[in-house]
Amino acid sequence: MVLQLYGSPVSTCTKRVAVVLREKQVPFDFHPINLATREHKSPEYLAKQPFGQVPYIDDDGFVLYESRAICRYVAAKYADQGTPLLPSSSDLKTVALFEQAASVEQNSFEPYASKCGLEKVIFPRMGLTTNQEAYDQAHQTLEMKLAVYDQILGKQKYLAGDGLTIVDLFHLSWGVLLKAGGSDIMESKPNLARWWNEISSRPAWVALKDSVQSVDKY
Repeated sequence: MVLQLYGSPVSTCTKRVAVVLREKQVPFDFHPINLATREHKSPEYLAKQPFGQVPYIDDDGFVLYESRAICRYVAAKYADQGTPLLPSSSDLKTVALFEQAASVEQNSFEPYASKCGLEKVIFPRMGLTTNQEAYDQAHQTLEMKLAVYDQILGKQKYLAGDGLTIVDLFHLSWGVLLKAGGSDIMESKPNLARWWNEISSRPAWVALKDSVQSVDKY
């Protein structure tokens, strides 16, 4: 049975999962969830995702939510096809460095990039007013964090080492919203820009950056 992905076609977390599915060349049926009508809060949806958030997957009866958990599951289950995106479990030090990078993305990038994206792009689309002070504070903090990224990426090709992993891909959906909000912060330093331009030009991302759609075959 083809993997089923339930989410919003413009959701950052849904795109996070979709780009990993495409990199791993996993066909999937996409089921768009209408956030405007609060479909994600319906009893039917909550039975699968009790927090009422997007996305979740149904893999032949196995239901899983939380985008990063889904990405890890997909990358591990389909390790032998598509782009390798996880370190070998037998290499303890490489795994530790991967987990370090995963923690960096979740704690030093996502909170500030998401705040910037919300204030400058998502809230205005919803008819809400941007809190410029909140944006400026988040952007300033992100700038300091990305200066450290530039140092790290001056010593290695990707965030976890010299091999692409899901952690690099995790930056894409919020990273593009920084640009859409008028910031060139992802290209503000040379090593950071080299890394960002490479990952954001990957065909798997280019194919879905505007909207997620089902994929029958590769």
